[in-house]
Amino acid sequence: MATVEDLDPTLRELSIAELFKRMAGDVGTLIRQEIDLAKAEVTEKIREAGAAAGLFAGALVLAMLAAGALTACFILLLALAMPGWVAALIVTVAYGAIAAALAVVGQRRLRAAAPPVPEETMETLKEDVKWLKHPTA
Repeated sequence: MATVEDLDPTLRELSIAELFKRMAGDVGTLIRQEIDLAKAEVTEKIREAGAAAGLFAGALVLAMLAAGALTACFILLLALAMPGWVAALIVTVAYGAIAAALAVVGQRRLRAAAPPVPEETMETLKEDVKWLKHPTA
């Protein structure tokens, strides 16, 4: 902790008003520096998130390629017992049925979630407004 003896001699000669003026300027500078630091941190986090998103995109592309290879494997396996076009048709119909089932389940969940209104928050806001109108009630 600084003592009076540690202060710059020129500061001792300033009036209280001048000291407050300097302090206000210093506080403004400090706030600007903190904002600049926050911007730099956010920029770095965004850069890191961008790199992570790129890695996820690469993983997604490879997963799609793997799914294609697995589909080819299914078709070739079925083609051992039947013509190739029938095997491909069976795999296509199976994938279509799975996709349709997922779409139906997703649609039901979407309807259950809609509308995205924070109902509890709306109720508490209504209570707050009611209380503000009649605080003694």
